[in-house]
Amino acid sequence: MTMGEEGETIAIAEENNGLIVDSGETNSTWRAMRFDVSPYRTHHFSKQFRASRNPNNFLKGLKWSPDGSCFLASSEDNTLTLFYLGESNGYGVTIPEEDSYGASLVVNEGESVYDFCWYPYMSVSDPLTCVFATTTRDHPIHLWDSSSGELRCTYRAYDAMDEITAAFSVGFNPGGNKIFAGYNSSIRVFDLHRPGRDFGQYSTLQKNKEGQAGILSTLAFSPTNSGMLAVGSYGQTTGIYREDNMELLYVLHGQEGGVTHVQFSKDGNYLYTGGRKDPYILCWDMRKSVEIVYKLYRATENTNQRVFFDIDPCGRHLGTGGQDGLVHMYDLQTGNWVSGYQAASDTVNAFSFHPYLPMAATSSGHRRFAIPDDDDEDKNNVELKADENCVSLWSFYVTSEENTSDEHNNGLASNSHNLNVTGEEENA
Repeated sequence: MTMGEEGETIAIAEENNGLIVDSGETNSTWRAMRFDVSPYRTHHFSKQFRASRNPNNFLKGLKWSPDGSCFLASSEDNTLTLFYLGESNGYGVTIPEEDSYGASLVVNEGESVYDFCWYPYMSVSDPLTCVFATTTRDHPIHLWDSSSGELRCTYRAYDAMDEITAAFSVGFNPGGNKIFAGYNSSIRVFDLHRPGRDFGQYSTLQKNKEGQAGILSTLAFSPTNSGMLAVGSYGQTTGIYREDNMELLYVLHGQEGGVTHVQFSKDGNYLYTGGRKDPYILCWDMRKSVEIVYKLYRATENTNQRVFFDIDPCGRHLGTGGQDGLVHMYDLQTGNWVSGYQAASDTVNAFSFHPYLPMAATSSGHRRFAIPDDDDEDKNNVELKADENCVSLWSFYVTSEENTSDEHNNGLASNSHNLNVTGEEENA
């Protein structure tokens, strides 16, 4: 497969650290995860982040690769760290003195990382597709090789003074042949195969001052190839555009803070938006977008940190962290809270489901400031620990019926262990 081929399905199995990955079997049966039982931690990574040259380093987010073989974490010290998925001992782990294992790759950027994203057809079986894009302060968009850590190419945008201007958000279109980047009241579109300074520019603010103003901090494409693009702004709005010509279809108002994360449902009929210092994730119906369907609570009203949420592979549940260290699960059909568990004693700033295995990853940590010893304000806040600037992997329980049928699950298998609901250890 070559980069940019639209709609092509990757169906090649590859082996990584004991994990057999099926990167795109179209008729796979998703594993039904149990959310009424708390998951158990299988891997933990913290020491290598604390050993940074920045003593106040903390995690800022993470994302699984599309093929599920690895995940990428961003931290305050301007680095992106890649971990391949290793074997689980099946019993879970406590907070260890040492990390579960070391990172496979560390990419150093020159400035603070604003956003990053994986190439949508990434597969470790095809080195050409193993790339991810980053955007950092005062730098162009970089395309990195996730195998070697080398810089493949750059995509440069210039302002009216002919100086390089940095994007605040970046994402690949579903076809994988274009890079969309959000700037201040404008979107620039780069051809993936033509690095350099060639791009198309579209203003999101019309001459009559209508439209979407402010820093465009996040973007997401509809997964159903409907050609719809959602763009969140620090101006507390979310714009819905056509991908082909960037025509503004409508603007969603209702977020109390600047929009920091947007994500479509699996069927593309709903959009979920979250904002900075806003305790609610809003659900919008794309078929009648004038009203909010429901709100999902999370503890983010007292933090400036961007907090990422995610939808499970079945499209039924949404998981999100918060400043209280809790992960909450919501049923997307009803909007009701299902369960929660304590993932850290620090801010859980990212929660991400594995693309198809019954597991998830969290990252925690936030910016710390020195506080005088005699300052006793906010004693009710959760005590924050330095070792909670970490990444953790969590394995969810699955039903006994699902466990017994996993070996027939179209070749999808894992050497990690799972526990069924009766507590018996069982290979998945």
